[in-house]
Amino acid sequence: MKRLLLTTLLVSGLTGVMTQNLFAQPDTTKQKMKKFDMDYGVGISIGGKDSTGKVNASKGRFIGGITFTRLDWGFTRLVDNGSFSLSKDNEFLDYTGGKSSTFSFDILQLGYRFNPNFKIYLAGGFDWTMIRLKKDITLQKNSPTMAYVEEEINFSKNRLSSSYVHIPLNFEFRTKENASGKRFYFVVGPEVAFLLNGKVKQISKERGKEKFKDDYNFEPFRYGGTVRLGYGAFGIFTKYYFNDMFTTTAQKGLRNMSFGVTLGLN
Repeated sequence: MKRLLLTTLLVSGLTGVMTQNLFAQPDTTKQKMKKFDMDYGVGISIGGKDSTGKVNASKGRFIGGITFTRLDWGFTRLVDNGSFSLSKDNEFLDYTGGKSSTFSFDILQLGYRFNPNFKIYLAGGFDWTMIRLKKDITLQKNSPTMAYVEEEINFSKNRLSSSYVHIPLNFEFRTKENASGKRFYFVVGPEVAFLLNGKVKQISKERGKEKFKDDYNFEPFRYGGTVRLGYGAFGIFTKYYFNDMFTTTAQKGLRNMSFGVTLGLN
């Protein structure tokens, strides 16, 4: 995960530099292209041009392409039938909140900017949820239930994680630029996601580092919504998934939410 984060940030920076130096197209209002502005990013901009071929910010146009700039990083929480306290059936999933996290980023987006202050776009990227379990248990692979074994050793790390491909549909509202060239943003919209895999990572003195891959009964298809508030390239977000986290009957009503910071709002 650390390597993935460093790689993402590096590619994000390189993409921003390429965008500024190679693909900048000033509009008729003579606004400078911003590092994180997908309107003139690496990709396409169809329509909304004047007779000289320059983009006119006041006209609607299709936008999109490759982006590595929108990154969400924060904490995740389990919601058990509307409560942050886990029920008896889910006590084995008791977790350390400060070490349970979420990480996601988008790599593609395609949409339409109606005017300088509003656009709709569909994105695609990856999403990880990492739950640091408190109990010294080992979840069993290939089990129709959330079966587990209570261990007699102490794990310094016992983490259950899932990875998804997610497809959000965002409605973005933004203010006019201020004197420093920055804007306030409000972004809201639904998203769907498809499971790639689940994983358990354990570290102990007795066994060293171990990794086990399985679906661990994670929901193969999930849907939810996201809200973001931001200023310039930075913001905060919250996500909530409306369907259950697992497919098992005993975990019915157990859902996932997350919150944190967004880097690279466009």
